[in-house]
Amino acid sequence: MVSEGAAGRGAGPVRADIVLKTITADPAAPDRVRRVLEQALVFTGASLAALYAPGEDAGPLLLTESAGVPGALYGLRESYPADAHSPVADAHRTGQPVWCGPQHLAEGAPDVRLAALPVPGAGGRLLLAVSERPAGFDGDDRACLALVAEALAAPAPPAPDGEDEPGAGSFGLAMDTGRVEVGDTLLDLFGMDREDFDGRVETLLARTVPEDLPSLMSVVEADHMSIGERELEFRVLRPDGPPRWLRLRGRLLPGGEDRPPRLVGTVADASSLRTEVTDVARVQRLAAALATAGTVRDVSQAVVTALREPLRADRIALAELENDRLVVIVLDPPDPEAWPELWRSEWRGEWPDAPVRSMPTLAAALREGRARIWPAGSDVLEPALAEVGPGGLAVLPLPAAGRMAGACLIGWDSPHDFGPDERALLTASAGLAGQALLRAHAFDAEHELVGMLQRQLLPRRLPALPGGVAVARYLPATAGLEVGGDWYDVIPLPDHHVALVIGDVQGHSAGAATLMGQMRTALRAYAAEGHPPDVVVAHANRLLTELETDLFATCAYVDVDMESGTGWCVRAGHPPPVLRHPDGATEVAEGEGGPPLGVLDRTEFPMTPLRLLPGTVIALTTDGLVESAQLDIDTGLARLAAELSGSDPADLGLVADALLADAHRADDVALLLMRYDGMAVKPLREGWTVWRVPEAARQARRFTRRTLRSWDVTGDAVDTALLVVSELVTNALVHTDGRVRLDLTLAGNRLRVALTDTSPRTPVKPNLGWEATGGRGILLVEAVSEAWGSLPVSGGKQVWAELPLDR
Repeated sequence: MVSEGAAGRGAGPVRADIVLKTITADPAAPDRVRRVLEQALVFTGASLAALYAPGEDAGPLLLTESAGVPGALYGLRESYPADAHSPVADAHRTGQPVWCGPQHLAEGAPDVRLAALPVPGAGGRLLLAVSERPAGFDGDDRACLALVAEALAAPAPPAPDGEDEPGAGSFGLAMDTGRVEVGDTLLDLFGMDREDFDGRVETLLARTVPEDLPSLMSVVEADHMSIGERELEFRVLRPDGPPRWLRLRGRLLPGGEDRPPRLVGTVADASSLRTEVTDVARVQRLAAALATAGTVRDVSQAVVTALREPLRADRIALAELENDRLVVIVLDPPDPEAWPELWRSEWRGEWPDAPVRSMPTLAAALREGRARIWPAGSDVLEPALAEVGPGGLAVLPLPAAGRMAGACLIGWDSPHDFGPDERALLTASAGLAGQALLRAHAFDAEHELVGMLQRQLLPRRLPALPGGVAVARYLPATAGLEVGGDWYDVIPLPDHHVALVIGDVQGHSAGAATLMGQMRTALRAYAAEGHPPDVVVAHANRLLTELETDLFATCAYVDVDMESGTGWCVRAGHPPPVLRHPDGATEVAEGEGGPPLGVLDRTEFPMTPLRLLPGTVIALTTDGLVESAQLDIDTGLARLAAELSGSDPADLGLVADALLADAHRADDVALLLMRYDGMAVKPLREGWTVWRVPEAARQARRFTRRTLRSWDVTGDAVDTALLVVSELVTNALVHTDGRVRLDLTLAGNRLRVALTDTSPRTPVKPNLGWEATGGRGILLVEAVSEAWGSLPVSGGKQVWAELPLDR
């Protein structure tokens, strides 16, 4: 006689066999594999059952279906190399079941028992089961798992691959790109037409009720979705009624080497299972909209959207209280003819404003600080209010921080019955709108302050360039208030050189803006000292490392010789310049660059040569224009080059505006354009190294006379120039040590005499008495020159004087 316990133990495989045969009787059932795996959970007490199959070309073993808790909880992966050591791979290679306890698993692995069984047949598939029971899988459990493996041997129904046209309510979402294929019925459920749908999943998500978006995102984001089926319900907004409840059922299909994972499933109407949206939901929806409303305009639009249509109101007005005047920030409808005469008479700008004292009933409601409702036929209202809502009027004071921030007026043309729930809705909405309006005021004020700070840190205007034109644009990010660290600069340098600078400090904060101002000033100062481009950038890098800040900066510095049309580009972790040649061809001036500023204290910044023909446009930009979460930098630079190629460089302002028309505003954008036209008249130049010999001044005068004669300069101008040269050379030899150089430049009718020495000491005009016998050299230079001055150069200074010529 068999005991009852023994009979019970032996009955498990028998019952499992009966159930599995029933399930596999319909081989075309789309959920057959999942239902078979679920029987492993029922009859063995396993917490997870999964099916693995070899990938293409005998690739890794891929998870194709699972039932139970997510495998990630046990450290299981969605793929295993077939030749590695793992329970799945071992069972695949040997063709024998593998039973593992905690002692067989890696150190630190969960305290579980694993079973891996080959599925009979030539497909190489495997069944993996996990049990948390200390006893693991006993004899009956192992027999049941063997039956499950046999049931899985039947060919699996074809899984949708997303290549065919989706069915009526079905969809297929590519998890790597976010592109989704949908049927017409599904678009109808979302209230969209086929021609209005751009194929992006974000477009569908934008139609959902904000409170339901997090749960929906957990399905459509690959990081949260596990292999197997998911089901949830959510709401979508409709323009002609309450939100509609939809039910989504989907499953994630694993990807292969050349095939990304896909989420496939269906969406159906579940409205019949849900009641109409409640007033509580309306308040929640308004709170969600106001939580993301940054500006006063955003707040006003959110209030209108949340209240006018659900309340079936004919008019709604939102106004701020400034001293004793109501300043309207939104009217719906916006047509002046829909509002009372007093409102129209005060309509001087985008919206009207009016003194509160002209509407005493409204003033009383604001003093009391509570919502007031007047039904149809009320004769206590002044015309300015009565005409807003002849069928009923609600006045909602908007309290915030112990004061009245403003008021909201809601009016009906037809008699309106105010129920108690509606009164509660209006009161709750007023509190939310008042607080949001106060926050938005602070946002707008700070945004204006941020904009003013940014404008102060950037050049007010760009200098006129010899032989070229430059324009610049800056667009702040639309998200957030923080000031950005993007900057640009155009620096005129001696000898008709121009430095074009653009940069970006990491982050968006007051610290980033301050550092941006420091870097712009430093680069301008180092450039004015006469250093070559690589030294200018290296000095700025050293300065940033010495500031002991956690921020770094990228920079592109281009020194252009406007006379010869040559240039040198130095990059410090910044996007390269884009050149548009006169024939419309473009190129990205890729060249070796250095790391961002502030990363390494000692590093090289290579220089890349540039050749500019007359009509060439050089474009420098920050990464906000050419890189985003949806756009890699190479594609962005290629698109910028293409748009620049198709532009007309005759008006650089229009070119800059066109390039920024579709700019991503998640980050700041700075753009600097320069068109090189070439100089119509190029200056004549000659130089002379002054030796420290007794005849130095005489030799300098001889060189000057010979040079001016070759330039056809005659008359008194020659004598004046010889006097200036003699005084400057003598001062340099007497008061400095080291090398001295004399440079003469003739540009049009102006002669420039420049003496460069190795002393940083600037000459000053002496205060001489009548008895002094020397020290009048600088006074003589000032007297005979139209202009004179001194500027720092690398390792010293340059003293110069300009003389007009009558030619």
